[in-house]
Amino acid sequence: MTDSHAVPDDWPRPPSCCPHGWLDRVPGGARVAVAGLVLVRQRPGTAKGVIFVTLEDETGVSNVVVWKKIYERFRRAVIAGRLLKVTGRVQREAGVVHIVAEEIEDLSHMLDSLLQHEPARNDGAP
Repeated sequence: MTDSHAVPDDWPRPPSCCPHGWLDRVPGGARVAVAGLVLVRQRPGTAKGVIFVTLEDETGVSNVVVWKKIYERFRRAVIAGRLLKVTGRVQREAGVVHIVAEEIEDLSHMLDSLLQHEPARNDGAP
């Protein structure tokens, strides 16, 4: 008999990125990488130096917790990045999934390639 509440073992492992919509498949405490557009950066005065970043991909959003020590190490990416890859640990609390950041990479340079389009072809090929 299988446990209907068992977490499947078919989620992408770092360095591959896990789609945000798949984070329910990842067990708490597991190391995961996510990537997405930065929607929000929050640094509440009561958070003792913690920064909260919300990322979005085509499957959903992820909440990222950036502790002060990680922020200091990846400051430029956290402040200026428009497209980030975050590797960290999954944390579940009161039904909310967070990624506690361990590494942050600014992938904003990849956004420019999305703006480049290929010229229309006349040979009938798509």
